[in-house]
Amino acid sequence: MTSKVTYHGALRTTCLHLRSGDGFNTDAPVDNNGLGQAFSPTDTVATGLASCMLTMMGIKARDLNVDLKGSTAEVTKHMAANPRRISKIEVKMELSADISEKNKKILVNTANTCPVHYSLHPDIEKVIDFQWIR
Repeated sequence: MTSKVTYHGALRTTCLHLRSGDGFNTDAPVDNNGLGQAFSPTDTVATGLASCMLTMMGIKARDLNVDLKGSTAEVTKHMAANPRRISKIEVKMELSADISEKNKKILVNTANTCPVHYSLHPDIEKVIDFQWIR
């Protein structure tokens, strides 16, 4: 088992990672009867894409002797109705590395082939912007 999710009422859950004991809360968004006081379940999906991309890039960067420490990703999630679903995820990557064009291409390809990217429904539009700073 990977995790355990407990519903507390009032459209809120606690998500517990069983191996580490780490956890986070979710709350329904204000546009869907909630208070928006924590990540919504769909926020975690969109944010998971960026986290996965940075993690996979970090693995590949280590192999390339590139330090991506301090890199960030800003995530914007768009919802659609009927049925209510994620329609678009925008990720703006700001990557802290002074590296060759070849290694940039390798890292971008790595990000775009991360497991979450492949796991999202193909109807979800993914707009990824890679900005190399330094």
